[in-house]
Amino acid sequence: MRIWRRPARTVRLRFTVLYGAMFLLSAVGLLVITNLVGLGGTRVSRSAPPGTPPVEPTTLAAATERIAWLQTQLSDTHAAQSRQFLIGSALALAVMAVVSLVLGRLIAGRVLRPLRMITAATRRISADNLHERLAAQGPADEVKDLADTIDDLLERLENSFAAQRRFVANASHELRTPLATMRASLDVALAKPEPVPAQTAALADRLRTELDQVDRLLEGFLMLARAQHGALTDRTTLSLHQLATAALHARTADIATNNLTVHSPAADTPGTVHDSAWTQGNRTLITRMIDNVIDNAITHNHEGGSILLATTTDGATARLVVETGGRVLDQRQVDRLAQPFQRLGADRTHSGDGSGLGLSIVAAVAAAHGGTLDLRARPEGGLRVVISLPAAAVPAEVAA
Repeated sequence: MRIWRRPARTVRLRFTVLYGAMFLLSAVGLLVITNLVGLGGTRVSRSAPPGTPPVEPTTLAAATERIAWLQTQLSDTHAAQSRQFLIGSALALAVMAVVSLVLGRLIAGRVLRPLRMITAATRRISADNLHERLAAQGPADEVKDLADTIDDLLERLENSFAAQRRFVANASHELRTPLATMRASLDVALAKPEPVPAQTAALADRLRTELDQVDRLLEGFLMLARAQHGALTDRTTLSLHQLATAALHARTADIATNNLTVHSPAADTPGTVHDSAWTQGNRTLITRMIDNVIDNAITHNHEGGSILLATTTDGATARLVVETGGRVLDQRQVDRLAQPFQRLGADRTHSGDGSGLGLSIVAAVAAAHGGTLDLRARPEGGLRVVISLPAAAVPAEVAA
């Protein structure tokens, strides 16, 4: 059973009602004037009704009877004409009501067409293509002024985003020099011939650990700025399955330390051929993206937990799915993890290995390649990470 839904109150609907009401009121006024003039003209012009009048009166009584007959005929004729006018007016008004709504909708659509084009073009523009402009054509009216204002706003936003990314990249590069100097100073202080006090050595180790953390943070800034800046170069055909498998093999020691179990649907089912999920992209960025996802799955898992890794190709989309165990998470907090420096709870805050940029880099790299990052809290606990990228054809040498 179909449930009737009330149409949304749009500007076009309001314009349709407004224009339709104006046309309808005009039609009502025209019909009222026509009826008044028509009825008045009938009273003046009708002098003798049709029919067979009585014989010429010979007496006063006969003359009175003839006058009464004429008055009856005139009254009947006037009533019949009034009914015809009213019926015709009602039909004309009904037709005009339909015509008014149709014309009102057509005119409203014509008036709002430039606004719809501006809205559609504005929706296509995001932080990744701020260089695009509406470039509206037409007379210098209010609609073109609106389009030009939006173009000016987009230009200011593009300049602001570019300045921010340049600042992050330049600051990250410049800060690496003092970090290297401080690390070299620590090495020189610890390499002196005389014995180094234990307290000084412990302080030096702690400073080295903090310097390494800052170095990783700067590297994350550089990677994030690179993923968000400009067009990608050095594109090649890559297998998400191969890159993810290589990332897991490189972290075998960490997986064993945390007593984690890795599952793969293809590997768990004998005789099943895995889906390599081929895509086109920059090898460095995509490798870093997958490394971050695997690191996140290992670091933020519980002792004795599990990691599920799957790659699929669905039409024009290649997907990498990574599921981890853990406690039950709040989806509202999970939705913020793709933003820089966002963590979940104390277990993600105390970790000295994380900088809060891992998943934000994943989201930026996926967006730079025309893909998306989807984060979902698993009902049984843990996190489900799905990276969707445009699929590519299998390389000829691999297919052969």
